Amino acid sequence: MADFTMPSLGADMAEGILVGWRVEVGDRVKHGDIIAEVETAKGIFEVEAFSDGVVAQILFQAGPEAIPVGTVLATIVEDGADSISPPVAAERMRISPAARRLAVENRIDLDQVKGTGSGGAICLADIEGLIGATTAKVPAQKPVETKTSSDFKSGMRQAIAAAMSLSNREIPHYYLATDIDMSRSLRWLEEENRQRSIRDRLLPVILPLKAVALALKKIPELNAHWVDDQLQLKNEIHIGFAIALRGGGLITPALHNVDLLSLDELMAAMSDLIKRTRSGKLRGSEMTDAGITVTGLGDLGVRTVFGVIYPPQVALVGLGKIDEQPWAEQGGLSVRPVLTATLAGDHRAGDGHQGAQFLDTLKRILQEPEAL
Repeated sequence: MADFTMPSLGADMAEGILVGWRVEVGDRVKHGDIIAEVETAKGIFEVEAFSDGVVAQILFQAGPEAIPVGTVLATIVEDGADSISPPVAAERMRISPAARRLAVENRIDLDQVKGTGSGGAICLADIEGLIGATTAKVPAQKPVETKTSSDFKSGMRQAIAAAMSLSNREIPHYYLATDIDMSRSLRWLEEENRQRSIRDRLLPVILPLKAVALALKKIPELNAHWVDDQLQLKNEIHIGFAIALRGGGLITPALHNVDLLSLDELMAAMSDLIKRTRSGKLRGSEMTDAGITVTGLGDLGVRTVFGVIYPPQVALVGLGKIDEQPWAEQGGLSVRPVLTATLAGDHRAGDGHQGAQFLDTLKRILQEPEAL
């Protein structure tokens, strides 16, 4: 049996609100199926099942109360698993929601609690007795509050501030930068787009985005998470892509398997991701899968971007504006379209030599755009 818990949709998330279920007890689900919606400071996200099986229990109903990350929301009997005996399954059901919330808040192990309710059910008084609050009363349920766009914007800014504070406090950053001659890439892109309709044309950002994915295949140590003082390499290349929201704020959901996508597929995936991000249709996995993040402010005229790593990732790539600059080569001087790419790296997970190899690989890949 697998526990479906309140997911962590970012290093800054400590709790979430269960907005609603997409399944009922007895429904069969597959890995990747949307089974619930969860609200965080950054918005409402669709959350997927991470195992195949049948929904055996739903332990929390939708409501306005915040539920700590890691709290079991439901259980799924996995395909091929041994049957659960009726007494064990029933016992897990005989816990009142109020008692479960109070136990979670006070870190009480429910397996050690003897229920005094009907049929041995654990009730609120049992938990209150354990924490010396036998006279406490059940708190009145809070009315559902209607959040305004300014509430979400304020909450998102607080969430971003918390994540960045954590990053600056715990990650020893190092920074590198390199200038990339984009002449060949832009000439190839111009010729390619000349053969396409306006709707099917490729945006310039697609080229460095795909190049980052291919560079990570050469330097896989930057496609990783730092967890429990260890570097955990990611098998797939999922890239967090920074997207500005119309009402303010920034979200970095993941583009999946970027190295395996053609430029057309990547363009379609990016357009879809931007659309769903701004309409509040993101999946939970898209907030947690990224092994590295790419951010760019070139559309605002910024030439150089020095970003802050989003934990538990160990690197972030910044892309500036492609700008005409003087370029000296082989004793000659000319004007070239130049992209300044930066790398923020986690010194616990690697060093500047490794980061320099990555940027050099990125530069070389962009000199052969036809291979992208």
